[in-house]
Amino acid sequence: MEMRHVNVVVVEDDAGMRHAIVRILSVAGMASTSFPSAEELLESNSMETADALVADIRLPGMSGLNMVRELDKRGISRPVIFITSHDEPVVRNEAQSLGARDFLPKPFLGTTLLESLRQLDNNTKQSNPSAGSEPNS
Repeated sequence: MEMRHVNVVVVEDDAGMRHAIVRILSVAGMASTSFPSAEELLESNSMETADALVADIRLPGMSGLNMVRELDKRGISRPVIFITSHDEPVVRNEAQSLGARDFLPKPFLGTTLLESLRQLDNNTKQSNPSAGSEPNS
């Protein structure tokens, strides 16, 4: 399945997991920018060009949930896929109330993450049929 160019922001404090996600995205032909903390993401302008956000729930300092709340306050809304080692119903419900498009308990397969991102891309194409299309010559 061919995807249009997708730019994903990854926020994950575990360096090994962060690098693994970035590698998976790269192999799938997606661009990514990664951050070890919510604060570092919020200090950047990376969300301005992002198509999606993959974020850990539990981060040092500000949590992934609070990071999404802060982005919303700033008027920045992108599809979010939350990842976590702590899959608790209360946290899952809170993530869903913030508009999470998916919630992946760790460990997860790279193919599972890519399928979630493909679903986001398909939803974008359905709501905007010209998304990802080359102009006619």
